[in-house]
Formats: sequence, structure tokens, C-alpha cells
Amino acid sequence: MSDDPEFIENTTYDALQIGQSARLTRKLGPDDIAAFALVSGDVNPAHVDPEYAEHTPFHGVIGHGMWEAALISRLLGTCLPGPGTIYLAQTLQFLRPVRIGDELRITATVTSKNPANRHVQLDCEVKNQTGTSVLTGVATVIAPEAKIRRPRARVPLLHLPFAQPPYASLLAAVAQLEPLRCAVIHPCDAPSLRVALDVAQRRLITPLLIGPQARLRALGASLGLSLDDVVLIDAPHSHAAAARGAAMAAAGKVEMLMAGAAHLDELIEAVLALPALHTKRRLSHICHLELPMYDKPLLISDGVLNVRPTLADKIDIVQNAIELAHALGNAEPRVALLCALNTVTSEIASTLDAAALCKMRDRGQITGALVDGPLTVDATISPFAARASGAASAVGLHADILITPDLEAGSMLTRTLQCLGGAENCGVIMGAAVPIALSNGSDNAPAPCGSAALALLLAHRYRTRRP
Repeated sequence: MSDDPEFIENTTYDALQIGQSARLTRKLGPDDIAAFALVSGDVNPAHVDPEYAEHTPFHGVIGHGMWEAALISRLLGTCLPGPGTIYLAQTLQFLRPVRIGDELRITATVTSKNPANRHVQLDCEVKNQTGTSVLTGVATVIAPEAKIRRPRARVPLLHLPFAQPPYASLLAAVAQLEPLRCAVIHPCDAPSLRVALDVAQRRLITPLLIGPQARLRALGASLGLSLDDVVLIDAPHSHAAAARGAAMAAAGKVEMLMAGAAHLDELIEAVLALPALHTKRRLSHICHLELPMYDKPLLISDGVLNVRPTLADKIDIVQNAIELAHALGNAEPRVALLCALNTVTSEIASTLDAAALCKMRDRGQITGALVDGPLTVDATISPFAARASGAASAVGLHADILITPDLEAGSMLTRTLQCLGGAENCGVIMGAAVPIALSNGSDNAPAPCGSAALALLLAHRYRTRRP
């Protein structure tokens, strides 16, 4: 296929040669199956019901055969012969099932031409990653007479709902980990108390509820929640609860902290007041997002703590995010340093910081990741934007981590992805001797469970790799 993703062009009938071929590759993902089922209405359980599919001769979900055929149509209509082609007939022989994760190579080869009517026949074949043919057939088309070169159409993104519950993969990753003692700071409203008990029931934490005991017991009784098996530690108000929780973490009595109804600033102030909780890095918040239109979790930092970070602050912000990515199993995450432009300019300080951070990565001052910037958000997502701006990058289009220039940008980006992109958002604060989970103030929502899972993952990591 053409190396230019912005244009498609054809090969006219006269220019076609017997034996000429073209190919494309495509990996089958769960969203492909869901999208094809949506537009076609084909909800055969062999394709969309894993429980049913497990008991079929294929022992698992398989892709729609006509999805494979649609890839042949794509090849003929956009490449060989290309725009102006009229599809007349197609034979298909389905040889092997195609499963999620299979990478297909689709090939079309010209076998005959009829000058009387410009009919062309092409042998079509689809092979999987092992080289095994999964589909063969013969296409008959009317080849275009005139040369055509057109901009590639930009179709809108199809946003599918999540194929599995939010944070399913994250929760599965910590399912075998022992729950650790966590000080929950002042969970004195209904959402934060429910969250603390819910994440405890899911074996993500062993909670110690720090706050006014009488108030906590009365709140639990009013909500129908039993606190009989939960450790309560009396503290008269939120400031005292934060100080008590931080002191317990400094003494090694808890390995995680969780902000309940206390203001986050109170907890951060208490942590910073104790040198035993300090590490070589400053505190930063990392947001963990799952988006329907992105094929992997996306980490964004920092939209919560650091208002106007300096270059020195950003080094810690970047390295904290890299460490979380490592804990999540990504050995070399791609870090995009977001700015308003893709070029370095003295008029925008964040672009200078981005250039300096890249040089620090080159010299080993930032480790464990690919780092590039300045990059605009669209240059990390849209191939058209990246090409138009000349922002070709090993990080762009595949970013795992987005580092925003300041708190305002980070907060706006995260909230925009939530409101308009359907993102699910949880997060954790790093840079202290223990991880700090945020309850997000939401009642019975998945986000606090995701935050607790991140904190649990880090707390176990800290047992062998002190921050």
C-alpha cells in the first residue's frame, strides 16, 4: 500500500500488470468484533459470547468471516486497483478461524485482464501470523480508466463502550496480592466510608479508619454498614486524623494511605511534615485512564498537586510516572511531553523544559522510558496531525504517559477525556515512602477500587524497591 497515509491513488486498467499485487496487514482486536457486530447486526454468539464460544468446536471467540472479506474490499478500493474500482463479484473460501490477537496479511494479485470491458480478476488471500491461509477467493472488478489521487477521507472515530468492566485488567493484576494495612483518613461522609469498606471487601486493603469514633459508628449505623470487624482509631478532626495516619506510615504500621473525607491538602501537609516519609523525589499525582478509543491504559501527570512545576519538579513528575508504568508491567513506556507546539520556542517556557527533559533522558538523568517532546496532544493521537506538523516521533501515536506542562493543563485534559471521551479515571500519589490512594469522593464507583489497586501494587513493589 502507499507510504503516504494522507492520500489514496489508483492504478488504471492500462497500467495494471499480470502478477501485480498489493497487501495490507491488520490485527483483529475485540473492538473490531464489537464494531462489526454493531454495524452488521451479526451477534452470533460464536463471535460475541465468550461463555458460549468456549463450548463450540473453536473453543473460544472467533472473528466474523465477513470482517476478513471487508479487508479485501478495503485493499481493492483503496490500493489495487484503488479509487474508481467497481466491485462485481467475489468468491470466498474460509479455511481457518481468526481469533483475537491474530495478525492478518491480506494480499490481492492480478491474474487476468479483459480489454473489452476493463474487467480484472484478482486472486485474494488472507494469511495469519504463522503464514497459514485463513481465507482465499477470487475478485472480479471493473478497473478505473482514469488516474485518481484523492485525500484519504477522515471518518469519525467509533467510540465503543468498554468490552469489560473498568479496571478489570488492573484488578486482575493485583488479585493474588496480599491486602496491606491502609490508614483511611477521616472517612466521615457516606461516600468515603462506603469506599473504604468496599475496597476492603475486595481485599485491596486492610483498613484502619482514623477519625472521631462516635461519629464513624453513628454514620455506619445510619447507612446500615457494620464496623464491628474494622479497626477504628480515634482522632477528633480531619487534621488530627491526617497527622495520625502519616505518623503510622512513618513508623511502618501501615503501608498505604487513603484520603477519605479529609481535604487532600491536609493529608499532603501531614506527609511532608515527617522526614521519614520523604524520598529522593517530590510528590506527584498520576492519573490512570482507560479510554474506549485507546488500546491501552494512559497515564497523565500532574493535574492534582503541582500547580506550576519547575524543570526540577518535572524530572520527578516524569520519573514517578515511569515507575508506575514499570509496576504495571510496561518495561519501557513511551512518554510524551505535552506543550502547545511541536517545536521548541523561547516564547513558551514549557517547550524549553521539554527539550531539556529529552536531553536528560539521552544522558541517563531520566531512565526507564522513551521520552520525546514538545508534542501537542493531537500529535500523540492522530497520524494526520503528526504528519502535517512534521512531529514524527517514536513516542507519538503510541504514548503510554502524557506529561502536562502544569496543573491546569493536566486537570483540563483529564476532565475532557472523562466528559467527552468516556474515560474511566483513577489515580495515585507517588513520591512518598508509601503510596497514597484517592477515594475520589464517589459513592460505589469503580474509580476508588482502581486507585486502591494502584496503591496496593506500589506498596508491594516498595517492599523490595524502596522509593
